Amino acid sequence: MSILKGRKVIIIGDRDGIPSPAIEECVKTAGGEPVFSATECFV
Repeated sequence: MSILKGRKVIIIGDRDGIPSPAIEECVKTAGGEPVFSATECFV
């Protein structure tokens, strides 16, 4: 059983850290549904 199974997820990645597409793939693998995904630059 997955913690994210059937849940909607908002993803905010970091340009210099982990970008949102990488997190999005992990969420999908864990059974979650990405509803918003963005990579931002935090300076």
